[in-house]
Formats: sequence, C-alpha cells, structure tokens
Amino acid sequence: MAMEYVIQGYQPEALFRFFEEISAIPRGSGNEKGVADYLVAFAEKRGLFCLRDRFDNVYIRKPAAPGYEEREGILLQGHTDMVCEKNAGVGHDFQKEGLALAVEGEWLFAKGTTLGGDDGVAVAAMLTALDDDTLKHPELECLFTTGEETGLFGAEGFDCSVLRAKKLINLDSEEEGVATVSCAGGIEFHFTLKPERLPLPRFTRPLILEISGLFGGHSGADIGFERGNANLLLLRILAALYKRRPFRLITLSGGSRGNAIPRESRAVIFTPEPEEDREFLKKEAEAVFSLLPEEDRGGKLKIGKAKDGEYEKALSFADTEKILSLGALMPNGVLSRIPADLAATETSDNLGVIRDDGEKGILMLYHGRSSEDKKTDWLADTAERAAKALGFELNVSGRYAGWPMKKDSPLAAEFMEAAREVLGPGANPRTEAIHAGLECGIFCSKKKDLDAISVGPTLRNIHTPQEKLSLPSFERMWRIVRRLLEGKTGE
Repeated sequence: MAMEYVIQGYQPEALFRFFEEISAIPRGSGNEKGVADYLVAFAEKRGLFCLRDRFDNVYIRKPAAPGYEEREGILLQGHTDMVCEKNAGVGHDFQKEGLALAVEGEWLFAKGTTLGGDDGVAVAAMLTALDDDTLKHPELECLFTTGEETGLFGAEGFDCSVLRAKKLINLDSEEEGVATVSCAGGIEFHFTLKPERLPLPRFTRPLILEISGLFGGHSGADIGFERGNANLLLLRILAALYKRRPFRLITLSGGSRGNAIPRESRAVIFTPEPEEDREFLKKEAEAVFSLLPEEDRGGKLKIGKAKDGEYEKALSFADTEKILSLGALMPNGVLSRIPADLAATETSDNLGVIRDDGEKGILMLYHGRSSEDKKTDWLADTAERAAKALGFELNVSGRYAGWPMKKDSPLAAEFMEAAREVLGPGANPRTEAIHAGLECGIFCSKKKDLDAISVGPTLRNIHTPQEKLSLPSFERMWRIVRRLLEGKTGE
C-alpha cells in the first residue's frame, strides 16, 4: 500500500517525504535496527558505498559531483534514535508502531507522542542530499549514529578511521540561524559511603527537613543561571548546624537525575536539642534562600518531627561529618567560563542525586561538564582525592569528550554567509557555545583536524509529547545546508 503523506506544499518534496518515511519506523533509543535496515537498503538501491557496524551506525559515502572532485569533502552527521514520550492515556507502542503525524499551520507534530524531530531532521536532510543527483557537492559522507539520547554510544563506538572529510556539519540543533561551535563533554562521579549505623535512644523523635519549591533546570543549559541546588543547600544548612552542635544523620535523599538541578531534598537527623536546633535551622535557611536568584524565591524549608520509633538507627558522628564534608569540598555549579565568551559556561559540576540505598550505602552522584577535556581531568582528580581523603568509594562513568571553541572557523564563517543569504534582510545569524553534549565533541576529539558546526531548524519542546517542528524553518535549513555543500556562499 502506498504511503499517504501529510506534509504538502514544501520544497524539496523529498526532504519532507523522507522525514515521514523514517517516522513510520520505530526508532527509540536501543531500537534502531529497523531504521538502520532502511538506510542500508537506501544505499544499496542507489549503488552507494555503505558500512554498518555492530552499534547499527550507518555510514554512506557519495562521490563528488562533476567539477567538484578537487574540492574538500564534507561530512554530514546526525543520530537516528529518538526520545519516546507520550501523554497519559495514549496507547502508542513505540517498539512496534510508527508515529501519527499531523500538521497545524506551519507546525508538524505527532499525535500524543514525541515527534522525533530531534534528530529525524538530520536523517531526512542527509537522505535528501544523497538522493539528489542534481546537487553539486564535493565528496559527501553521511554518518547516521545511534544511542545519542542515552549516552552518545553510537558516536563513541564508531571507527572514525573511515572518515575522510575535514569539515563536519552536525544537524542536531534546534534554533534556526544559529551555528553551535562548542559544546561540553560530560562525566559522572558516583560517591558511595557505607556508613556505620548505630541504635538511636528509645522514644526519640528525629527532625525531618524538606527543601522544596526551587526552580531547578538542566545541569548544562541552565547551570549558568546559578539557581539553587536543593541537595547542596540542604547540606550547607546542615553543616552550619553541625558546626554549632554535632548531630547524627539518619537518612537523606534528593534529586532523580545527575543532569538535572534538584528542586527537592530531604534529610532526617537526630539531635538532642530538637526545639532549639529547629529555630536555628529556620534562620539559617532564611539566610541561604535570600541569596538565591528571583526564580528560586519559592524555595522553602519545612521542618517536622518523625513518629515515635519510626527510625531505629542513625549514622555515626564521623560518617555524618564525611557526608557534610564531601558536600563542602566537591565543586558544584559554574566553575569556569569560556574566555572568548564570558556569558558561556565552560566547566561545571552538579550534585544531582543523593540516595540512601540501605545496606548498599549512601550515594552522592555528581554530573560534571566541560568543553575543555583538561579541565574535566582536573575535576576527576578532585573527585578522586576527595573520595580517598573522606573514605568514599568512587565510580567514574559516562565520560565523553568536550568540543572547545575554535577561533576563526572557516566553516562557521561560511554558515554565517549562507544563513544571511537564505534568511534574508533583518536576519541575525550567530554562532554560540552550549554547555550540553553534542556528538561533535566525540568526533572532534577523534579527528583533531575537523572543522565543525552544528545547525538545525526551529524545534520546540523536544523530548516531550508537545514537540513540534516548524516546516518553513526546516525548508530554510535545507537551503542553508545545500549552499554549504555547493560552496556558493558569497557568490
């Protein structure tokens, strides 16, 4: 049965048809086999050189168009996987079903689910470039990676020795007219303390402290706003009390993800003077919250009492002090900014999760980022020394390379010119550095001579069922990419 296309009236028609065709293939992270099969069949049908690896990454190469053989080759790159989220009550099966696309005005969306514009736009654009025999271009390489949304696993695993181009255009950005020229790498530090837990006096009623009402945000994109981290604030408030009068922690928890600034945190403590210490904690919290930015002014500390006999054991004074010390000594928040753009964060760290796993111990999870790998090394060294000094077990995981800003990038200059030509009078294209991860960082670390940018159309609310793609913007993005391939900027 012939496929019925819902997108009409935009050019080139192939760009939008390819997007619809891949949207009909389930391609959530970890389920990219079907779209990889589609890509391999596409290449075989057109007689193009194609490689597929064990990660289901697909690499396709197309010879230069006549007259472009001597020009420098270009690599286009994007990921095939998508985030699978749906509204409550929607029965969509992401493992088996394609997306139900719909158009409203200029916007494309999927009914009740994520759209997968991140990064279906890249897949469709690369297929369009490979399919169009009228397109003038140098040798064209297209790399379709997997597992980007769950840890950039495809890019990490890909053997880059096959790549020949020295220019990389990543197609995984979400704002028209903007070329990303730098991104952060990432690393996670899992500190675990297996504390001594000692009996509490009978008939005690420990204090329960709960921070809530903070704004939170993404630990990359939003860390520069210096919003309150609920885990860190609670540790600081408790550290002030401990300095005044030592107490024993019973349990503590806060946050759910390393890459999110926690909005809530909770601790239970045993103190011999609960009423007096309650008043001190309230005053300390007021002083701490007064230093937070405006969006965090809803933050509050609630203090209550546990039920009689609700808790039977507490940490020793020594282990309580170790946890408070790690919170004080391990860096958190913005640690450095990019010298060429002081508004942009270069290095940061985020205490995203605290969790009491009972006999397994208490976990404190930090998510670090930097566009400079050397500064990631320094952060890792700090973590190792803190763990050794305080008696924590440390597991370091999930490291991926940063992408430092390159001065005088020829490709970025070409983008600026192409964007002005396509977007027209009044447009203000620009370059930017982001404090989040992109696959460019991995490829630029593996191939030091790469000149790279990341571009895309206007996408809204990615990773949510409210995700939508501006179709006119997608059309203009293709025109910009086409000019970069043809080398016609400024003509």
